[in-house]
Amino acid sequence: MTACLTTHLPVEPVTFAGLPLASRFVMAPMTRAQSPGGVPTAAVAAYYARRAAHGVGLVVTEGVLVGHPTASHEDAVPRMTPGPAEDGWRRVVDAVHDAGGRIAAQLWHLGSLREPVDGVTAWTPSGVREPGRPATHAMTECDVDELLAAYVGAARVAARAGFDAVEVHAAHGYLLDEFLWPYTNRRTDAFGGSPARRAAFPAEVVRAVRAGFGPDRPVIVRFSQFKERAFEARIAESPAELAVILGAFAEAGASALHASQRRFWEPAFAGSGLNLAGWAKRLTGLPAITVGSVGLTRDFLTGAGPASAAGLLERLAGGEFDLVALGRILLGNPAWVTDAAAGRLDAIADYRKAHEDVYF
Repeated sequence: MTACLTTHLPVEPVTFAGLPLASRFVMAPMTRAQSPGGVPTAAVAAYYARRAAHGVGLVVTEGVLVGHPTASHEDAVPRMTPGPAEDGWRRVVDAVHDAGGRIAAQLWHLGSLREPVDGVTAWTPSGVREPGRPATHAMTECDVDELLAAYVGAARVAARAGFDAVEVHAAHGYLLDEFLWPYTNRRTDAFGGSPARRAAFPAEVVRAVRAGFGPDRPVIVRFSQFKERAFEARIAESPAELAVILGAFAEAGASALHASQRRFWEPAFAGSGLNLAGWAKRLTGLPAITVGSVGLTRDFLTGAGPASAAGLLERLAGGEFDLVALGRILLGNPAWVTDAAAGRLDAIADYRKAHEDVYF
């Protein structure tokens, strides 16, 4: 018996944070390490443009490193720096625009996840020595100023390259999220302690990026409770604490919030069915993007219940959030949005780990 769609995904224009998009579907950032020397190639441009040509309204790039020696140790991860990298990104932006899409650059600093392979020690909020990890450098106030300048510089490059938006990566246990997470932030100065103080440096980064990118294009902030190395970690134990953190981002100039959780259908806090993006929108009034295991198998499109397409669209129609980000399913299925919308189930392959090794 052939499986049938229980609902059709709407692919229609929408305006998000003042930015007109071809659909409510977003390509989530996923590191691909296909930019030798930090410079995006023609293959990178084709990769992103292919998704934009098939119904993705907003492409969010993989994490792009700000121009500071501590940002990362990886040579093939792209950078947002003047010169060849800027020129490469301009070609990527043009390709996505030609395909009918919009594109945001995700600005990234690894924090403690940087490996000291080149003799450069990772910078972190408090120098916390995590199990099995090398020692790190606890950032000074001068270091804070230095990194803010790096973020401003990256935002200016993104603006010159023609990006429609930028996204500040403050999720998943990387540097900015390490400031938000009490386990890694044990500072006793203005950047540590209460939720407001823990949010102070990431908020200053948002303010710096806003200044560098300009007033007229969206600045998105991606945040999460979970970390790649600690799935049960939390930056906020209650909606009230989350309101303080996200309010700091909004006050600093954030236009929208991208709430990353492992499973979009799970409630963020006890006592409410709202997911993390739903709480972000309710607490701040800013538009929100949801993400987390969307569409990984064809069963998502044919099934019922909260983890299905029907459950997702019910939340979307109810205004819980505004956009839906797709991650791993787009690796092996560049045309997932248009195929799913048209009911072409036979054209869709379930996500497999091997898809992470392909690049087309």
